[in-house]
Amino acid sequence: MTAPTPHPSTQGLTPYPVGLLLAGRRVVVVGGGQVAQRRLPALIASGAEIHLISPATTPAVSAMADAGELTWHQRPYADGDLADTWYALVATDDPAVNTAVSAEAERLRVFCSRSDDASAATAWTPASGHDSGATVAVLTGDPRHSAALRDSIVAGLRDGSLAARQYRARDAGVALVGGGPGDPDLITVRGRRLLADADVVVADRLAPRELLAELPPHVEVIDASKIPYGRYMAQEAINNTLVEHAKAGKFVVRLKGGDPYVFGRGGEELLACVEAGVPVTVVPGISSSISVPAAAGIPVTHRGLTHEFTVISGHVGPGDRSLTNWEAVAGMTGTLVLLMAVDKIGAIAAELVAHGRAADTPVAVVQEGTTAAQRRVDATLATVGETVAAEGIKPPAVIVIGDVVGVLNP
Repeated sequence: MTAPTPHPSTQGLTPYPVGLLLAGRRVVVVGGGQVAQRRLPALIASGAEIHLISPATTPAVSAMADAGELTWHQRPYADGDLADTWYALVATDDPAVNTAVSAEAERLRVFCSRSDDASAATAWTPASGHDSGATVAVLTGDPRHSAALRDSIVAGLRDGSLAARQYRARDAGVALVGGGPGDPDLITVRGRRLLADADVVVADRLAPRELLAELPPHVEVIDASKIPYGRYMAQEAINNTLVEHAKAGKFVVRLKGGDPYVFGRGGEELLACVEAGVPVTVVPGISSSISVPAAAGIPVTHRGLTHEFTVISGHVGPGDRSLTNWEAVAGMTGTLVLLMAVDKIGAIAAELVAHGRAADTPVAVVQEGTTAAQRRVDATLATVGETVAAEGIKPPAVIVIGDVVGVLNP
């Protein structure tokens, strides 16, 4: 396929690529509309001293000014505004203003980017993206072509389809990575990046399995669900495994389902590493408590129905070492989300009804949420125990209790 040609106005122009270090240096942005809104975050991240000149801005740009990320001069551009400036960005919809700013920049030898006419600018803003500490910047003369190339390159780096040799391996330590609810695409970008750098991966059975297939052959994968010593000792054995491999000089990723700190025992693993002097990084994950209901068409909150939602572990039922105040829970009017509660849902539902929650309260049970095997079964508090048994629901499943169940599936 032939690559698109540059925009006609930039034909024959060859930019010299360079990275500007703008931290602490004055940058002037003229215009506060959508173009400025898109360009400002990167300038803010660079540490530049940003002065925005515009009579009005979008709400997002105004919020940046309110947060102190830039100084907003609420007025039109005036000659002299580029004094002591290192870089200028012109982003108004008035060609006369853009031309005037460009002319001042030319006189002062300030590099100036124009959103309306690249051929009249002295600098082009590349389509840029980031991965593993690297900035990918693409210049073609056609913004759409640049953005498309940028997206392809960054996506390839992130999913491993575009190989890039690491300058050096990561230092020894442990990363507690939340893998999300099951769909491998729902792991965070940072989590996937750390996983790609791992020497050892200690994986939960609920962690996205497809991600393990992408690991290089040299990576040792340890199935945490098969670590010996019995159920009681399993967590201690996992902790020891993390510490031992990290102390052997390896970078270890503890890949968990959902979020490490939402009933994932990530806190125990963190403490074990800290006590052993092992550096730890925690990468939050998308919790199944909100993502699985969403994937099944259930918003855990909805205006006019609920002002709160409560996430409860159901692995211990009422009356059996449970730390949950079920009477108080029954008195709440918001959404209840139960994790690890499949085999206890009958007892939990009965307890809620006994303490005043209506027996006809809608309930949805979502098994294997966000995966190809996802299925949803609906019931009420009065019938959910029998329904789960009759339908053969097996863990993992997320149970949602409340009127939100019927919002998108009345």
